[in-house]
Amino acid sequence: MTFSATAPRVVVWRSHLLPGSETFVRNQADALTTWRPTYLGAVRVASPLSRDTDVLAFGDTARDRRDLLALKVTGRSGRLTRTLAALRPAVVHAHFGGDGWLVSRAADTLGVPLVVTLHGQDVTRQPALPGVRGARQRRNLGEAFERAALVIAVSGFIRDRAVALGADPAKVRVHHIGVPVPAAPATGPKRWDVAFVGRFVAKKGIDDLIEAVGLLAPERPRVVFIGSGPLEEPLRARAAQLGLDATFLGAQPPAEVARHVAASKLLAAPSRTAPDGDTEGLPTTVLEAASLGLPVVSTYHSGIPEAVVHGETGLLGPEGDRDALAANLRRLLGDETLRDRLGREARRHVEERFDLHAQTRRLERIYDDAVATR
Repeated sequence: MTFSATAPRVVVWRSHLLPGSETFVRNQADALTTWRPTYLGAVRVASPLSRDTDVLAFGDTARDRRDLLALKVTGRSGRLTRTLAALRPAVVHAHFGGDGWLVSRAADTLGVPLVVTLHGQDVTRQPALPGVRGARQRRNLGEAFERAALVIAVSGFIRDRAVALGADPAKVRVHHIGVPVPAAPATGPKRWDVAFVGRFVAKKGIDDLIEAVGLLAPERPRVVFIGSGPLEEPLRARAAQLGLDATFLGAQPPAEVARHVAASKLLAAPSRTAPDGDTEGLPTTVLEAASLGLPVVSTYHSGIPEAVVHGETGLLGPEGDRDALAANLRRLLGDETLRDRLGREARRHVEERFDLHAQTRRLERIYDDAVATR
């Protein structure tokens, strides 16, 4: 994208720039047209999403590490303030509440309006941590909310959580992060019956999916799991113990993820509230699968019902209900006509409400409002 020299600059802040699971950060900022994005992080993360053009506030020397620790403890950093000032932003856009707090004092010092996007655990698990850690998270969130010009919630559920934690309702906007919509739905042979994409953590409900597929015996649907995380090894072992036809591909670059999802009959996203309170915001994998024309089997969890309409674009069940999940999988896998109809409606739903370019135009208007508000 070539920008006018007069286009205002938005600095997109993510302290760890950038985990491979956060394609939505790149997709959204790369789709800007009237605002020029510059990516700023505290440190670089070695991932396929890392870029040489990313600006980093801290290096890898002992002094850099001390300065970064001071920022994490106090929320103050002359180095971050100077780095941000040199970029001359009109708006700073921070992803996740904790990162919003980290950059909020620097933005406030420079008089630059701050927009903070809340995604999920930043207003669910983290503020609910026990003792001093939870109190610190709640205090930091409160300061970020106070200093922010506007707060974006990725779903209505996340908005309600933010307001419950003290965010001014007049500042909070529900804005769905869009996804790229391919020119045509996926076609061709289906290598997999069921696809799962995501980190192997409790809130993703992968153990529910494995047990539900086990309930489908004697049928043996071909399931592909894409992703990695702390629960991967025990979940692999359980799938083997149940004799599932399961393939674990580990983390994959976005193009490979799309290729495997397109070669699947449906996406399963059995999200739930984790034991520590962690929840989803609105998983982009649900939207990406729908954009390819796949129906989604998921749960009534967080913002998912805003993306998956039960009986119209996919099938939903209660969180953690393995029998209901198995029944929904069996129903779709056994009914190609229903699968095709829900897949077509899923793609239409995404085109109308979650298209990346349309949603990013709306985001640019939020930036405009942030400047006007400030």
